[in-house]
Amino acid sequence: MVALKLKTSEDPLPDLLALPWSTPLASWPDELAVRLPEGRHRHVVRFIELGGGFLACKELSPGLAQREFELLTYLKEQQVPTVDLVGVASQRSTEDGGVLDAVLITRHLEFSLPYLHLFARAGSDGLHEKLIDALAILLARIHLVGVFWGDCSLGNALFRRDAGSLVAYIVDLETGQRFDELTDGQRQHDLDIAIENLAGGLFELEALGRLASGTDPVELVQQLQIRYDALWGELTQTDDLPADELWRIRERLRRLNDLGFDTTEVEMVERKDGTHHVLFRPRIVEEGHHRKILLRLTGIDAQENQARRLLSALHSFGAWASRAEGRELPEAVYAYRWLTERYEPTIAAVPEELRGRLMDAEIFHQILDHLWFLSEEAGKDVGLDIATEGYIKSVLPFLPEELTVIETD
Repeated sequence: MVALKLKTSEDPLPDLLALPWSTPLASWPDELAVRLPEGRHRHVVRFIELGGGFLACKELSPGLAQREFELLTYLKEQQVPTVDLVGVASQRSTEDGGVLDAVLITRHLEFSLPYLHLFARAGSDGLHEKLIDALAILLARIHLVGVFWGDCSLGNALFRRDAGSLVAYIVDLETGQRFDELTDGQRQHDLDIAIENLAGGLFELEALGRLASGTDPVELVQQLQIRYDALWGELTQTDDLPADELWRIRERLRRLNDLGFDTTEVEMVERKDGTHHVLFRPRIVEEGHHRKILLRLTGIDAQENQARRLLSALHSFGAWASRAEGRELPEAVYAYRWLTERYEPTIAAVPEELRGRLMDAEIFHQILDHLWFLSEEAGKDVGLDIATEGYIKSVLPFLPEELTVIETD
């Protein structure tokens, strides 16, 4: 017996119902299981291939499963990076009537990597700083919406590449709690837990020989506190400025945009002495400023830094096209032309067998880097077509497959 609570009607209900729910998860047949990157859990987790994709199944008590279901749903609604939720299987029992725990079902995050995989090959030096930045941003995001994680760590997150940076996604939230608003003490307690867990992860990397020689894990861990405090201040600090210093408002907005956030809360107030001040409260912030613009203009769904890079290329193309036609082209017009004349032909040139190496937006970003490198070497612009051909021949085939990383012993 099983009761399935699904997040959407698009999920393969018949296939899910056919799974051996009357058997403890640890005893599911080996032919159902695949090995994929995962966080470190207190409970049994199995990955299965179903309906052309991969699902993660985690067995835990019904109360914890329901709470994690609700938290993941809430965070997804708040646009915090999380794995996609499929549903919960509850009211499970064995053939002889024994009671079984519930199972939380999520989708495997394509192109995601565990931190150990990121450090598993040469050339990974410097990734730890990007991991720390990614965790600091993720913590700030969930704290802004009133969620206490309780177990932030390298092992409880997965990472996606983002134009030279990394984006952290929550994959394990069984210790999480939701509040109307977190106190400073709650935020610091959550950060202290993250710092302790981060230290453990970095010492593990050091023991495995995957941390750059001379790197001090303790010093790196301290950067999480520094990075988080700076980010939190930028997101929540209230500025009271004279009206003739509006340039400081523009600078603040620019810094928020560079961090991937947006806000429109600016209030002009008049003092008793007749002077006007600007009260700037960035309380309502939204992740993915550039990502949303790119999606609106082109339909391309990218990570934030990838979107920033692609938008830069798009606007450069717009400036070139406007000069070529002798008139100012509307943004929607040159965005469509860039998409159909530059982006789509470039991605279409990538052989099918290499498309799983990286996300399409990351491939385009790296081709732009390759274009810059070849042009510098040649002393002239070699053109996007030549750069694409060179990248496909000399770079992409030697990158590891990241669409679905299969774990090995």
